[in-house]
Order: sequence, then C-alpha cells, then structure tokens
Amino acid sequence: MNSRIDTTRNEPMVFRASFAMAFIRFLQRIVPAVLSSTLLLVICLAYGVPIDQKMIILAAVSAILALLLIRSGRDYSANFDNPRAAMAFSIVQRWLLLLGVLLLLAYSTKWSAVYSRRVVLTWSVATPAALILLSFWLQALMDRAMADISNQRTALFVGINEASTVLADKLRKNVQQSMRVIGFFDDRSAERLGVDHATPLLGRLSDVVDYVHRHSIGVIFIALPIRHIKRVLDLVDQLRDTTASIYYLPDIYVFDLIQAQTRDILNVPVIAMCETPFSGYRGVSKRMLDLAVTLGLLPLLLPLLLAIAIGVKLSSAGPVIFQQRRYGLDGREILVYKFRTMRVTEDGHIVQQAVQDDPRVTPFGGFLRRWSMDELPQLFNVLGGSMSLVGPRPHAVAHNEQYRKLIKGYMIRHKVPPGITGLAQIKGCRGETAQLEQMQARVNYDLEYLRRWSPQLDIQILIATVFQLSGRGKAY
Repeated sequence: MNSRIDTTRNEPMVFRASFAMAFIRFLQRIVPAVLSSTLLLVICLAYGVPIDQKMIILAAVSAILALLLIRSGRDYSANFDNPRAAMAFSIVQRWLLLLGVLLLLAYSTKWSAVYSRRVVLTWSVATPAALILLSFWLQALMDRAMADISNQRTALFVGINEASTVLADKLRKNVQQSMRVIGFFDDRSAERLGVDHATPLLGRLSDVVDYVHRHSIGVIFIALPIRHIKRVLDLVDQLRDTTASIYYLPDIYVFDLIQAQTRDILNVPVIAMCETPFSGYRGVSKRMLDLAVTLGLLPLLLPLLLAIAIGVKLSSAGPVIFQQRRYGLDGREILVYKFRTMRVTEDGHIVQQAVQDDPRVTPFGGFLRRWSMDELPQLFNVLGGSMSLVGPRPHAVAHNEQYRKLIKGYMIRHKVPPGITGLAQIKGCRGETAQLEQMQARVNYDLEYLRRWSPQLDIQILIATVFQLSGRGKAY
C-alpha cells in the first residue's frame, strides 16, 4: 500500500464546519482582494484622481495578487506567542511582498510614472492597517464559532507523561482548537502519577476501547513511550472498529531539542530533533538581513575604519589586521578578521585569553577592545558569508578543541554561522572565561538562540548590542 502522510497542515481539528464557520472562512479568503482594490478606488475619489483604465488595471492586479498572497486568518505557523501579533506580522509581510511585485511590474512596463504617488503611498499604508483591523474582527467571529460546543470534538489521552499533559493543558486553554479533553488512561495509579483534578484518570489501558465505544470519543492521543510500541500497535488495531481519529504523541520532552519540527521528506514524515534554524527560506531571510544591514553600514563606517587602521599602524609594530583561525558553520575552519590590538598574533595550539590589564594589549588596542571596535573588520566576514551579524561568537580553534571535550553539546552551536554579536553577549557573557561555568553559561545562551531564532530576535540583539556599547563591559 502506497500511503501518503500529510505533515504540512497546522490547523485546528474542527469536527463540524457550520455554515457560519464556512462563511467566515470565505470572507477571510476574499477580504484582502476586495479591500485592496476597493480602497484604491476610494482613495482616488477622495483625492479627486480620475479612475481611468490604468487605475482599474492596478486595482484588478492588486486584487489577484492579494487573493494569491495574503491570508486574513490566523497564521498558525508564525513564531509569536500572541496570535494577534502573528496575524498582523503575517499580513504586513505578505503585503510588502505584494507591493514588491507591483513595483517590479510597474517598472518593467514603464507605467510607474502614470500613477499618482500620493494615491499609491496612501493606499500602501492604509490597506494593511485596515486589513489588520478587519482580520481581527473576522478572527474573533471565527473563534466564537469554533468555541461552540456543537463544533467541538471530545478527546482523551492514552498514557500520562509530559507531552500528553502539556498538550491537554494547551487544548483546555485554547478553545479555538475545538477540542474538549475528557481525561486520561494509564496503568499507573493516580497517587503514583501525582495527578490532580485537572488530569482526570478514567481507567487503565485495557479500558480504553470499551470507553471509546460507549462515549463516542472523537479523538484519541496515544502517548505511550516508544519502547511500548507493541502495545501501541495493538491498541490502534482494536480501535479500528471505532470512528475515532487517532494520533500518536511521541514524548519528545525527554530529549534536549534544537529547532524541533515535523518534516516531510519525499512523502515520508520525520521529526527533526536537532536542526539548524536556517533551513529552507529562513536561511535566505537571515542572509538578506545580514547583507542589507552590512551594505548599509559599511559606507558610513569607512572613514572610521580608515582612521582605526592608521591608529593601529602608528601605535605599534605589526600588521593592521589580525587574522585568526576559528570554527564557523558546521565546524569548518574560517579566518576571522580583527584590528590588531596586541603586540602578539597568537594562532597556534595554545591561545591565551585576554585578561584584565593584559600586558600584551597596546594602549590603542585597549581603547578599541573597550568599545568593541576591533571587531569591525568582521563586517567583511559577513559580506563573504563566513559569519553573520548575529550568532554564537566564534572561538579560537585551540579553545574549541579544549571546550568541546568539557561541555556537552558544545559543537551544536556551530549549526549556525558565527556572529559578530549574539544572545550570550547581550546577556553579559563576554570577555575572559577563567572558569568552566562561565563558558557553560555562554554555550547555554548560544543553544537558546538556536531554539528561539527568528528575524525579530536578530533585530532585538542588534539593537541591544548598540545600547551596550558603553565601554563598561568585560571586553579587555
């Protein structure tokens, strides 16, 4: 049997789609198209701009693009805890994409000059604002319809562990999922499990099938450990005589997960347990942010870079730029550029970390290190792709070889490009790591960055880094 398992859907598991829900979903689908085209024509009337053939073409093209690109409903895949923030971000992001396509079409057809800039600018700002407000209202109507008990499915859990209790708690708090949790089944006693009234124990595993028959349960989540896979298969076989939907819930909380996600590789479902956050289009967005910021900064910083280079050359003998081998993406060696701040250029099997009042540091080098200006040449590392603006700071190869043997999961930080700044740095983990605990704290923040990454987090770290450049850090 050649069966395909769909791992791409991330929608509420609604039991019955009422007429109200179907109608609201229809409105959510067409509202972006109708609103964008209608608002364009209304703004033309407000400004006294004639609605000619080219304006009607723009309205029609924008409507088609909005229908294809924009969803006014909740974005279940967005990386936000607040559902309204996720919806607003998704709308603005897709609207900017729509505007980009329109600009490309306008310039390629040489029609960009025929449209009123005042109308287009007002329309470009007013449409997403109006769409966000209207989407909030439609989603509130949808949430109310989904919370109707007639549209809900009853659910029970087979097995009590962290995965099942976490999901049950989330389902109880999110009525929009249209799921009403009945309780749990487990062979262990309530006293042994330490369950409370929020986790009603309905019986043993042998009671599940009979209970499902008698109460017409809609959804069953099987949360038995993988080592009990034989019992899982037997239970699934016995439940084939019911109409219940069955889901297997692996207890992934027993693992230290990095970017956990379900994937579909050639129609075969897999669970990513340790993956880079920059797979697929997210890697492209990360690189675009790096290039945009770096190309914007370099012209402004060139006079400063030139002044620092002259200062380094005049202050002490040696090269202006210090190159050191460090580990980059996937643990591959890279050359990292810095303004030389010491009288020595160590890059061997033993590299001594800089300490406070280090005699190797030149007076001008100490000034650069205090303000982190010695790191500025790494902008060229970012341009070349060996580094990113934000990521785990790269360590000298000698230090990497030392700490990878002492700290569990140390090399996982190399699943992303190293950064000029990072989460660990804005949290105060800078400078010398005289004790193992200090490096462990830095690595913990690096791994947290891998788990939490989003473009918004990168921007927050960059802003925090700017505010922390006060010269009072631990960089010496």
